[in-house]
Amino acid sequence: MDLQNKNIVIIGGTSGIGLAAAEGFVASGAGLVVVGLDEESCEVAQDILGNQAVVLQGDAVDEKTAAYAIEQCNQHFGQLTGLYHVAGSSGRKYGDGPLHEMSIEGWNKTFEVNLTSLMLSNRAALRAFLASDTVGSILNLTSVLASSPAPHYFTTHGYAAAKSAVIGLTKSTAAHYAKYGIRINGLAPGLVDSPMAQRAAQNRDIMAYIKTKQPLDGGRIGSPTDLVGAALYFMSDYSQFTTGQILSVDGGWSTQEGQIISNE
Repeated sequence: MDLQNKNIVIIGGTSGIGLAAAEGFVASGAGLVVVGLDEESCEVAQDILGNQAVVLQGDAVDEKTAAYAIEQCNQHFGQLTGLYHVAGSSGRKYGDGPLHEMSIEGWNKTFEVNLTSLMLSNRAALRAFLASDTVGSILNLTSVLASSPAPHYFTTHGYAAAKSAVIGLTKSTAAHYAKYGIRINGLAPGLVDSPMAQRAAQNRDIMAYIKTKQPLDGGRIGSPTDLVGAALYFMSDYSQFTTGQILSVDGGWSTQEGQIISNE
């Protein structure tokens, strides 16, 4: 899919889903700036992407990060045309979990990482589009857990609430900015093999469950590359008549009950 003359920023683009998208965008001809949280992942991403992309280290919850990435995009490649917000994380280690057990730190940190960071990047992109009268595209990563819970194995209520809020923000902003020709959409993956998914990926019982919950392609955990085609579509002119949509790329998760079969 042709992304020639497209200049894109990926927030959370140095590992997993974001890095796979970055490789796809560069291969399709886009000018690209990616932002990662830690130095090691940024170095790996720079080695993979080479001089076709600018890799920056920054925290997505810092108000200056997205704005600086957009500024760098404008300087190195030209006017920003697309933003893909991937950055997010489970809040389990901070105290997210079942609501009756959740700490206030777990709730606040989960929303900060998954929703506040996205608000900041979307706001920065919208300001850039409006200032330059650019018909741009924003793509936000949400989760199948926002609308299709799996309570036996995936009980982080703060995360589900934050990802549901991403959908609400995506749809409400899509409605408001459509008159400017700006498109805002979302992707909702199932369980994908990424740094955040390692707890599940290393659990035999959860993997047995996933075989029935995500039955496509033999019943497997998703690959970051499974989402690349959809991301290319939303960043390209093929999506010029699409806004306010949430596309599930979940291996069938949202259509299945899933079977809980313990190996213990």
